[in-house]
Amino acid sequence: MPNLPQISEAEFEVMKIVWKYAPISTNEITEKLVKTTTWNPKTIQTLIKRLVTKGALSYQKQGRVFVYTPLVKENEYISQESNSFLARYYDGNITSMLSAFLENDKLTETEIDSLRSLLAKKTKKGGK
Repeated sequence: MPNLPQISEAEFEVMKIVWKYAPISTNEITEKLVKTTTWNPKTIQTLIKRLVTKGALSYQKQGRVFVYTPLVKENEYISQESNSFLARYYDGNITSMLSAFLENDKLTETEIDSLRSLLAKKTKKGGK
């Protein structure tokens, strides 16, 4: 996996919109984010520009409108961030992380059942 750009939490909110709706214009991104955040349009435009500079987004000018597409795949970015989190807080050990979540009642019964199901499927397929 290539080394992906560092994206702040605010930039990640912009990326979630672009991943979901790409190709998407500046105005469309702004419309969606002003509904879910307290950011003004200038803030959103600044975040978009930062993502372009970091190489996370590309754009094309269509008339007077800029249309954005992601250069970073969502699943690759989330995988990188998950691995980074595991390495930073749990020495790369997912069992330690899950134990911490279980001990601190951070997982619901539904989430535990989902994990059991995922593990069962992986075991049946002869996973790593």
